[in-house]
Amino acid sequence: MIIDPRFTQLAEGLTRFSTGLKKGERVLIDAFDIPDAMLIALIRATRARGAHPYVQVLRARVTREMMLGAEEDQFAPYAEIELARMQKVDAYIALRGSDNIFESSDVPSSKVQLVSRLMKPVLDHRISKTKWVVLRWPTSSMAQQAGMSTEAFEDFYFKVCTLDYARMQPGMKALAELMEKTDRVEIKGPGTSLKFSIKGIGAQPCGGLRNIPDGEVFSCPVKDSVEGVIQYNAPTVYLGTSFDQIRLVFKRGKIVEATANNTKRLNEILDSDPGARYIGEFALGFNPHILEPMRDILFDEKIAGSFHFTPGQAYDGVGNGNKSQVHWDMVCIQRPEHGGGEIWFDGELIRKNGVFVPKTLHKLNREYLLGK
Repeated sequence: MIIDPRFTQLAEGLTRFSTGLKKGERVLIDAFDIPDAMLIALIRATRARGAHPYVQVLRARVTREMMLGAEEDQFAPYAEIELARMQKVDAYIALRGSDNIFESSDVPSSKVQLVSRLMKPVLDHRISKTKWVVLRWPTSSMAQQAGMSTEAFEDFYFKVCTLDYARMQPGMKALAELMEKTDRVEIKGPGTSLKFSIKGIGAQPCGGLRNIPDGEVFSCPVKDSVEGVIQYNAPTVYLGTSFDQIRLVFKRGKIVEATANNTKRLNEILDSDPGARYIGEFALGFNPHILEPMRDILFDEKIAGSFHFTPGQAYDGVGNGNKSQVHWDMVCIQRPEHGGGEIWFDGELIRKNGVFVPKTLHKLNREYLLGK
């Protein structure tokens, strides 16, 4: 089979840089509605590194049908099987395509919560015990979300996903070190006035090792420290439902008021479990190629000049101990064309209108990352 050179380049990056596959390692490849040619490119790239590929082919419409009739007696054994398989692999690569991002929008929330609860041990093991990377696959549906032609979006996708992520390393290191020393964070912007602490939490740079595209450094608030209000300005899709203009109010770390264009569904999700109303992640995004939201979180959370403030599950190692079946990355863009805004660490202005201010962080600004 003749493989598109862009597929080969992407597969090489995923197996060499993102997961660093070594001889004899086992890798599970989850392929969600992606072309056979890309899957074959990944298998070849895996074998070229002396690793062993294992493949699972998934289809969104089939997954929806399974979830519609989900029962505990059915999914509990399935989750045990999936966990046993995940425990046998060293690495995990997931490419997720979708012809319809709303395919699961009519799955009852009770069914979604059931499956999420039962499959959570699989997710936890994958995140904490394997080398993993997750990325989307470009489809006409994604092109429509981005307001672009299919051809133009594919060009954009491969440019973003094959970015030289090594160029981000110095700036990310400096930002992570600063966040590790920070206690008080203050965020200001249209409809937003937040204060919280990240003291003792730590920080994690993300430069192409876990998500593609990438470009963020994340930490987490001390669980009960969040006070104030946030108005997100990027649209989001979660569990097959689209949300716009989400506004959250916090007291002692807990979301006490939540509104959006679909307030009822928003609160249903936030009531999934007690941890869903606390924040599990705070991150700054700076991918220079991603400027506008497209309702795909793996892209939107990396938008240059953005931050995300995430209700739900916290990550092990850089977290506050919050547990939840929810992990919902909600994004606010602070570049001037989106209303601007400021982020302060311990009284020092760190980013204004999407541009990092301290000299030590200038290497995370678009001009540097684009080589200008």
